[in-house]
Amino acid sequence: MTDPVQAEFADVTEDMFLGGQLRLRQPRRGHRAGHDAILLAAATPARAGHRVVEFGAGVGTVGLAVARRVAGINLVLAEIDDRLAALARINAEANGIRATVTVLDVTASADVFAASGLGPDSADIVLMNPPFNDAERHRASPDPARQSAHVAAADTLETWTHAARRVLKSGGVLTIIWRVDGLAQVLGALERGFGSIGILPIHPNRDGAAIRVIVSATKGGRAPMVLHPGFILQGAKGEVGAEAAAVLSGGAVLSLAREPGGR
Repeated sequence: MTDPVQAEFADVTEDMFLGGQLRLRQPRRGHRAGHDAILLAAATPARAGHRVVEFGAGVGTVGLAVARRVAGINLVLAEIDDRLAALARINAEANGIRATVTVLDVTASADVFAASGLGPDSADIVLMNPPFNDAERHRASPDPARQSAHVAAADTLETWTHAARRVLKSGGVLTIIWRVDGLAQVLGALERGFGSIGILPIHPNRDGAAIRVIVSATKGGRAPMVLHPGFILQGAKGEVGAEAAAVLSGGAVLSLAREPGGR
């Protein structure tokens, strides 16, 4: 019998995340979810009753992973690509997770956000994994979908953080994953309206320099910045380390999610 999803969406794969707790359909080509998405979800300090909004949600990996860990959140998945948004709806339903999926350009005006149900001061948590490769240093993929998902425009960070600041309630938390050599850009984008910043470097192994950084910031926060101990992905022999395995399987969270307000 033909799978209706496969019939409607050519070249779609079904992949398991969180040790099999989350089953997701995603395009075979273009941007595909991986460790970054699960690490971002594990760093998000969501609580039951929170309204959690994911910008650039794609097929919903990050937001759905948060919802699988934290029951009772009000999840909103915002994605510009209507085909990916359709897959996000399918994924939410297939996993028994209630989520509102909206087709939305993160760079849109406040009026467009409000018309999509994302008015000012309406979210407790915003999380995002924006396109973060430097266009001047990264050879763009010929696949338009893959390029838009990976290559940042000059104002990507500023635009996305501005939208997050508008949508978040006072005391709400933004969680973002970015390339480590762009940390200064992240901190610069957070200068207006955010504080209580937490920084978590992600290392491939104990000897390797950090390759990613996850940053949490509180709207209106005033606590000093905290640099968390680095998180190590692989052991000495290239195997996934025990701590990383626990996080990637959904059995543990990262330090940014363990402290109140992401701290």
